[in-house]
Amino acid sequence: MDNFIGSKEFLDFCHKTFDNMPVTIDFLDEKGRMLYINNAFADFLQIPQEEMVGEIVTDINPTSKFLETLKKGDADIAIAHKFPNGKKAIVHRIPIFNNKGQVVGGFGMIVFGEIEEVKKLVEKFDVVNRELSLYKNYVNKFNIAKYHVSDIIGESYRIKKSKEQVKKFSKVDLNVLVSGESGVGKELFIHAIQNESKRKNQPFVTINCSAIPENLIEAELFGYEKGAFTGAKKNGNIGKFELANKGSIFLDEIGEMPLYMQSKLLRVIQEKEIVRVGGNKNIPIDVRIFSATNRNLKNMVAEGEFRDDLYYRLNVLSLEVPPLRERKEDITMLTKRFLREFYKKSGIFRELSVKAMEDFVNYKWPGNVRELRNIIGKICVNSEERIIEEKDLPDYIYKSNYMKEYDIENIGLEKYLNSLEKDILKDTLEKYNNNKSLVARKLKMPRISLYRKLEKYNLNHK
Repeated sequence: MDNFIGSKEFLDFCHKTFDNMPVTIDFLDEKGRMLYINNAFADFLQIPQEEMVGEIVTDINPTSKFLETLKKGDADIAIAHKFPNGKKAIVHRIPIFNNKGQVVGGFGMIVFGEIEEVKKLVEKFDVVNRELSLYKNYVNKFNIAKYHVSDIIGESYRIKKSKEQVKKFSKVDLNVLVSGESGVGKELFIHAIQNESKRKNQPFVTINCSAIPENLIEAELFGYEKGAFTGAKKNGNIGKFELANKGSIFLDEIGEMPLYMQSKLLRVIQEKEIVRVGGNKNIPIDVRIFSATNRNLKNMVAEGEFRDDLYYRLNVLSLEVPPLRERKEDITMLTKRFLREFYKKSGIFRELSVKAMEDFVNYKWPGNVRELRNIIGKICVNSEERIIEEKDLPDYIYKSNYMKEYDIENIGLEKYLNSLEKDILKDTLEKYNNNKSLVARKLKMPRISLYRKLEKYNLNHK
């Protein structure tokens, strides 16, 4: 993204779009050097273009305030300005940002006359707004994958095997389906494959299929033409697949995609082209598809909830990320990494006692790595001592090792099991704020059975 402003691709785009426009246009880099200025602007300043490109804007126009605009990062819209040649005009000075919020350049535009005349000119040259809108979308396509193989923490056998798969999958240009429970870090593996692949310097666009309303997901994926539906932008919009062209797209929570969209996605994969909503033009695309899900897609196929032909198109290569409870030897390493991260962000140093670490290792972590990270942040904030003891942990964690809590040989199996069941119910109620419907679902038991057990153990007051 940072290198895009000023690249040959960018300058070719400027020449093709703005050279012969009757509206004055220029682009600067983050230091205020002139990258591009169109014919109309050069005529206005009465200076040859070749004498301006590469020069600092204040060397060309000593009265320019553009350097201040770039420094403060706020746009100056419809500002009166007098140029060295004596001409007066209304100017727009607009900083351009990358995905990190950093200024990487600036866009300038001149319109003559009073403010009302400016408004008329903007309406008259609506094409400028349209082209700038497309340009903004074009720049936004330069998303990048954030994580690498080195960001996948763990030395367990299953994690090592998964890392090996990442390296193998990165060498071929085939679709990948990553499965695993919620919170295991599926996105890390997908980002790592992208960053090891030949498409690593191309767009990497992510979309969460469960977060987009069903009636908007087609427009989000494939874009739309102007007037395609009520509320649509008047100039239309390009979709995620067009933004990802030549690169990769990551379809997170693919199991939540509606059936009608599954058939449209299948066509895109087969034909390697998309059609915008409200349009009739076939737009070729070259995109590698990554998908992730915490659902069992095979079962969904059997139940008619997911198309089998789409499943096989997405699942060319498959990787299953193991849950944290199946790689307990990684828990200590992950815990220490998250404690270091907390220290770097807050300046507060914390470490776990031996007993607290044992409880971490024994806990089953239903929320996996995400839950581990969140719990560490919580206990680090709440603990007042450098060493986090067992008492500082949430009850449901340090009580998870029930075999040590109860002497089964003295109290007998029945009492032990009753005590175990009661504590599980109590802790789960506390964890989910007494939401009995949610507790029944999490414990995979009928709600009526839960109510009977709550009555049995006198937990109805909870």
